[in-house]
Amino acid sequence: MTISSAASAIETAPAQPSAGAARGARATGRPRPRGERGPLASLLLHGGLVLAAAVAVFPVAWVLLISLGPKNAWQDPGLILGHLGFGNYRALLTGGGHEFLHWMGSSLLVAVATTVVGLLLSASAGYAVSRMRFPGHRPLMWMFLVTQMFPAAVLIVPLYNILAALNLLDTYQGLVLVYCTVSVPFSAWMLKGYFDTVPVEIDEAGRVDGLTPFGTFWRLVLPLSRPGIAVAAFYGFLTAWGEFAYANLFMSSDKYTLPVGIQTFATAERADWNLVTPAAMIILIPAAVVFFLIQRHLASGLTAGSTKG
Repeated sequence: MTISSAASAIETAPAQPSAGAARGARATGRPRPRGERGPLASLLLHGGLVLAAAVAVFPVAWVLLISLGPKNAWQDPGLILGHLGFGNYRALLTGGGHEFLHWMGSSLLVAVATTVVGLLLSASAGYAVSRMRFPGHRPLMWMFLVTQMFPAAVLIVPLYNILAALNLLDTYQGLVLVYCTVSVPFSAWMLKGYFDTVPVEIDEAGRVDGLTPFGTFWRLVLPLSRPGIAVAAFYGFLTAWGEFAYANLFMSSDKYTLPVGIQTFATAERADWNLVTPAAMIILIPAAVVFFLIQRHLASGLTAGSTKG
């Protein structure tokens, strides 16, 4: 190609549209490039997000505001701004007639034990189903799935009979066992999907180096599965931390957990909102701390477990 023909080709080639030309095209009604939102769409999107955030935050913010007001703030919210303080929290933590700190200790004990025991069981089961083929492999996974479909009300009577037969009624061990029946099937199913994403070649390399199957699982696979483990731990903790029905029926008053203890602040005739509202805020703190510790693993753990199963 000669220089003159090249120059002629450049002169005749269509020019790329500039930003100004693109804006002009939109102004004249031409189609907008794919993936680009218009001003109205952006306004609606951000408005919807702000509205959704406000709806989600409002109940918690309102309870927090009531908890910082005077004793009768729930009857006259106008008194709150002029009398903000921590009097309700002091009455809750130091007042007589209730055992808030004891309830909180019981909840922490049960929640941590459920998290540890449930994680050991679900991780072992998930790894076995992911890597090994044995009789009943598929029925076991279906059983994990089906057990999630029963409401708690249906399971209360059989679980009560089982705990009574094992002499575990009104014991923390029995309550941990009950919560594990809820958390282990879901966590095992989710961790099985996550273990599927770990290359099998890692297991083979571990065996070449002389590791047993359990050593391969413990030393090689588990460290690579921290996001999935974090999600399973968070689910197990929440399952035990906020549960009410089983703890209310299976435990006596001296071993109440926090959700059951808080309901004693309200009776059929009246409710001590000056105690209920600060208790409702304090019960959020441990769950928020656990969420803060594992939040960077949540997205990858949930998506990996959901895309391969």
